[in-house]
Amino acid sequence: MGNADYECPHRVEIPPSKPFLKALKSSLKETFFPDDPFRQFKNQPTSRKLVLGLQHFVPILEWAPRYTFDFFKSDLIAGITIASLAVPQGISYANLANLPPILGLYSSFVPPLVYAMLGSSKDLAVGTVAVASLLISSMLGKVVSPTENPKLYVQLALTSTFFAGAFQASLGLLRLGFVVDFLSHATIVGFMGGAATVVCLQQLKGVLGLVHFTHETDLISVMKSIFSQEHQWRWESAVLGCCFLFFLLLTRYFSKRRPAFFWINAMAPLCSVILGSILVYVTHAEKHGVQVIGHLKKGLNPPSVSELAFGSPYLTTAIKTGIITGVIGLAEGVAVGRSFAAFKNYHIDGNKEMIAFGMMNIAGSCTSCYLTAGPFSRTAVNFNAGCKSAVSNIVMATAVMFTLLFLTPLFHYTPLVVLSAIIMAAMLGLIDYEAVIHLWKVDKVDCIVCLGAYVGVVFGSVEIGLVIAVTVSMLRISRWIYEEEDKLKSSGETSLHYVILDLSTVGSIDTSGISMLEEVKKNVDIKGLKLVLANPRSEVIKKLEKSKFIEKIGQEWIYVTVEEAVSACNFMLHTCKPNPGEIEVNRKDDNV
Repeated sequence: MGNADYECPHRVEIPPSKPFLKALKSSLKETFFPDDPFRQFKNQPTSRKLVLGLQHFVPILEWAPRYTFDFFKSDLIAGITIASLAVPQGISYANLANLPPILGLYSSFVPPLVYAMLGSSKDLAVGTVAVASLLISSMLGKVVSPTENPKLYVQLALTSTFFAGAFQASLGLLRLGFVVDFLSHATIVGFMGGAATVVCLQQLKGVLGLVHFTHETDLISVMKSIFSQEHQWRWESAVLGCCFLFFLLLTRYFSKRRPAFFWINAMAPLCSVILGSILVYVTHAEKHGVQVIGHLKKGLNPPSVSELAFGSPYLTTAIKTGIITGVIGLAEGVAVGRSFAAFKNYHIDGNKEMIAFGMMNIAGSCTSCYLTAGPFSRTAVNFNAGCKSAVSNIVMATAVMFTLLFLTPLFHYTPLVVLSAIIMAAMLGLIDYEAVIHLWKVDKVDCIVCLGAYVGVVFGSVEIGLVIAVTVSMLRISRWIYEEEDKLKSSGETSLHYVILDLSTVGSIDTSGISMLEEVKKNVDIKGLKLVLANPRSEVIKKLEKSKFIEKIGQEWIYVTVEEAVSACNFMLHTCKPNPGEIEVNRKDDNV
């Protein structure tokens, strides 16, 4: 590029400041009400506003008048189908959480009814989830033994569920749904995969028929616990577990190859429970080392408000467990709901979902239920079964109610090894190795974040996995600089001179973001480079000016477009130095 081709770039002017109250109102509206939920109330009479308000917070009032009998026939089939999955999964996941199995059935009765009234998804099927069950077991089990003090352990589990619900509902009411988005896709893939691996390892206790087992979740502790009890392994239990695991995996494989036969995979867990129970009853396998569920209490959920341990010395642990399981439950549930909504071309309100999740967990904690969310496996079955609305959840809850009233004695001889096989089969589906390969091809740093979360969970704990993933994902710009310098050296260029940050997608910036930019400038200055900004938004440029950052960088190094910034840098290099090299760093975040 010659000097004659260079045109003086446009100067980036700093927009005038808005009055404080006006700026605050605009910022709050953009953050909490980007969808303008109040527009439907404009120019409406008071009576109509009341009806619209009720429909907004209780969505069933909005769609129920349009509900048809044809819809009900589809929802009836879907509800019965997911009930066949909910019963064995509920018992299995309660066992994973070291809670009485009956709580798993209770948790598939009340929460789905609450969600059907308040939720905005037509496809989400509510129930207990394995990862939350694992978190409850690992976090509460560190302070209270579920075997030595089972009553207090159950009380803490119910209390943590209450706080999970309160936290979820608060996020929705305050329209703070964006908090969940801090967990990136790479983090969730790695965390879920790690948690699934840990859950599978924990199930070796049931498969091998072990009575005593470590409460730790890391790989080394689990392996040590297994191989230190070789003399207590039960071959009968192991053979039974392997057979049922093979059966479950085979039905899943067949259903994936032939989607029309999805119901085979959906019915497989219940068939496994029935076959396992008959086998144990006929052969008296419980007398030969095969552990069974035992007595299950008949009847509907007893109230548990008095069981909430607000005065317990372990209240802090219960709150911590509730917040963490609440966030994980929201992240999975909202993501699953949005995914299936996209298939049917309708929209779900993230904040309404958070309120619905919160209220169903608050109600659940008062009716002997532990944490529930929107598990992918159950929702996929609901979707494939042809559900039309949340009425499928009501049908499922009705089927579970019938089970609680009349059928619980039939589960007395259900072998625990079958429950372990059901959990392992479900968890193997959460290890998404294809997503890891895709991350490696698209963004290797995201892949490292994913693997960091996985390794942290498997070799440390669920908390360590999250910390590692978030820490690694916050690394930014130095990596790009090193990579560009390596490319220039390999191509015979001299070195870098400028780092251009494209701020076109940064809609707003806070003090943390400004501090990060200042840290980037320090790193760039240390390397003898010049930091250049391109296309900053008006709100961003105003805050950078007030923070004196523009004074530090120099207003002459801020340009309207990336092209102008590149042209100016090239002009300076041709004028002052030979053999130019430059780098453009594209920021893709909505906020810094």
